[in-house]
Amino acid sequence: MTEEKIPIISFQTFYASKEQSNCPLIPDIVRIGKKLKEMGLLKGGAGVASLGYGRRILINAGEKSLGDVGREDVLEVVDYDPVKRVVLTIGDKEPNAETPVHWLIHHARDDVNAIVQINSKKIAERFSKKLPTTEKEWPSGTLELAKEILKALRTSKGILIKNKGAIFVGTSLKEVEDLILKNYEGTK
Repeated sequence: MTEEKIPIISFQTFYASKEQSNCPLIPDIVRIGKKLKEMGLLKGGAGVASLGYGRRILINAGEKSLGDVGREDVLEVVDYDPVKRVVLTIGDKEPNAETPVHWLIHHARDDVNAIVQINSKKIAERFSKKLPTTEKEWPSGTLELAKEILKALRTSKGILIKNKGAIFVGTSLKEVEDLILKNYEGTK
């Protein structure tokens, strides 16, 4: 029996504008990044935060740790086409590899307006007794990963992504932050 390799699928980025987005919610993403860093939740891993903004989403760019993100590191994603794997964005940075997954979760669930993802095996171990886990492992940013996460999110607003980390969703960033804190404090 041969082991099946999981393909790494990337996406192409087009810029509606290279100007910084003026969305008033950008400071919220910067704040949650700093809070998670202060708590030590981003040690040995990376984080991704996204917020719904009408039909668009805000998400931190891929080149900087979430804990160190500034206003200039947050992109406004105008659209994503999962078939053509094309992201249309506002901002001058390269989108995070998880952008397609966050976009698909935001648009598949009316009750999700905020997502925080912590890609750290240490965090996954810490939350392992508290959160359900996805069944299969898929590469970052793939439609298959989004489907797997959405399936697991049917039973919980916080889940582990197999061999990757944890993801938390909610109607607001405050709800997601409270969910992370509740689960984190229960593991000390």
